[in-house]
Amino acid sequence: MSQDAQPPRASISGQSHSSNTHVSFEPPAEPSRNSPRHIRYNLTVDTDNLSARQHSPKRLNRSDTDARRDPGLSPNLRRRMTRAQTFKNVEDFNDLDAFDATFSARPGWQPGSEPGFDPTLPDGGHASMPALDAPCEISVIDYSHNHVTKQHFENESFIDFLEKPKPSWAKCRWININGLSWDVIQAVGNKKNLHKLALEDVMNIRNRTKADWYPSHAFIIMTLQKLVHLVDEDDTSSDSSSTFSHSNHTSFKDTFKKFWRSRKINGADPEKDTLGQQAPTFPLSDDAEDTRMIRTLQRYHSSTNEARTEYMEDHSSLAPYKMAISAEQVSIFLTSDNTVISFFEISAGDIERPIFTRLSNPGTILRESNDASLLVQAIIDAIIDQAIPMTAVYSDIISDIELDVLTAPSIKQSRRLYICISEINKMLSFLNPIDNVVSVLRDHKTFLSHDQAMKELENPSSGVIVTPMTHTYLGDVLDHCIMITEALQQLKQSSDNLISLIFNTISANQNESMKQLTTVTIIFLPLTFITGFFGQNFAEGGFPEIHHGIWYFWACAVPTVVATTLVLMWDMIHNWLIRVVQRKHIGSIRKKKTSQIRNAKLKV
Repeated sequence: MSQDAQPPRASISGQSHSSNTHVSFEPPAEPSRNSPRHIRYNLTVDTDNLSARQHSPKRLNRSDTDARRDPGLSPNLRRRMTRAQTFKNVEDFNDLDAFDATFSARPGWQPGSEPGFDPTLPDGGHASMPALDAPCEISVIDYSHNHVTKQHFENESFIDFLEKPKPSWAKCRWININGLSWDVIQAVGNKKNLHKLALEDVMNIRNRTKADWYPSHAFIIMTLQKLVHLVDEDDTSSDSSSTFSHSNHTSFKDTFKKFWRSRKINGADPEKDTLGQQAPTFPLSDDAEDTRMIRTLQRYHSSTNEARTEYMEDHSSLAPYKMAISAEQVSIFLTSDNTVISFFEISAGDIERPIFTRLSNPGTILRESNDASLLVQAIIDAIIDQAIPMTAVYSDIISDIELDVLTAPSIKQSRRLYICISEINKMLSFLNPIDNVVSVLRDHKTFLSHDQAMKELENPSSGVIVTPMTHTYLGDVLDHCIMITEALQQLKQSSDNLISLIFNTISANQNESMKQLTTVTIIFLPLTFITGFFGQNFAEGGFPEIHHGIWYFWACAVPTVVATTLVLMWDMIHNWLIRVVQRKHIGSIRKKKTSQIRNAKLKV
């Protein structure tokens, strides 16, 4: 800048778009040529309105190009006006089926909500709890060395019954609840001081298999899997023989005809025969066997893809036999006052019947011990034993598929085997964690002796006690669980091997077909060439050999075919000759060894 140039005189006052600070720029007065130039900034803060200025992202009635060129608009505002929204909150996206299914599976739940269901609150701390009401079938079994009673209740009568004290003669109590209803769970939670996290797990039917320990009780969650016979509503006969149409399923049919017949015979309530006059029996098992209420293995802990679930159900390995695997969550509480509380969805009767039969006989260990932890062992053992028929079913099914694969392999068999593997994997995912649960229960064995533990069972201050006897019998439960899982693992491995065999066999057959086509092509290739050569239009007298007759054609064709075959198939022929020599040599060695053994026997 030259010395004669004057600085510009201007006053700039603006406000930042992101703050309430006013900035003013005041140029200095006319300076002398030799004095330095100074700039003063006057910073003032508007304390009357400290909130950020709101910008309305309304779109202007002009083109985007004009909006971008407007110097009065900030870059951020220009970007907002000309750019579409690129994301939404998942709550605002109504087309997301997986999100809706997650919320429907856990009603009243929101991300970051208070964990657990508080039984002291009417709604459990969640507004949706009063709506979760269902009729329950409840059995209360009190027993001691000399006496045993069983009473049946509905929801309201059971809540009133909880207010009554336990009989003085009763050493152990089992509360078996069939169905999930908040009023029943709330009443039990208040009476037994159950932890609210455990109550939340009872209501949420998508839990993992686990065992939790709280100050006054232990809590166990596991999955009950059992084989059920699907009966149509219009069927008048429960005989399963009508579901089999192939003669090769005869043994499978007879086995499960006896199985279901035995279940039908054992369906009678044993308390009518073993006890005298008792409370009126409640039809527990009848409703539990209603297949319309069953959640199949494919629907239990399934994804939100309904099409896949229905396809897997329709094409299940058990569908041709009108059978299915049902799955449900079981919750068990072992309290410090020698009480067991079990929650089932629909299958409480299947577990209750055999255990009550044992309790009805005075000579059984379960009856004589009066030990709640041993009762828990009996419940877990009965749940695991429900899975034993499943291994027999899948073993028979895979054996039939194996025979079909060995005789006539096809791609359809691989699809059936894939479905079998999918079902076995899901069953194993619920059975494998039971090993850990049983091991955890065994690790919590009390340090008291057996006699001391028996005396402390009904003392709540002693906490939850796993007696030495229970520790011993839990080892048998662990053996059963390992046997079932190993059997299913073996069936899974057999299915994988059969799938490999199917593709290997089909590939080998295709390779053999290509080999035969190649051999035929090699033989007819020179014949085709010679035929084409002799079929040309030759000039009269230009190829006199063509008039020699058909023998001349074969005299040329046969040597050509032999030479071509030897050249193109020399490696195959050479390997074949080597194999013939090797097999002959091996055969001679075996004959020599056999003759030596025969001579040695003759000498002896």
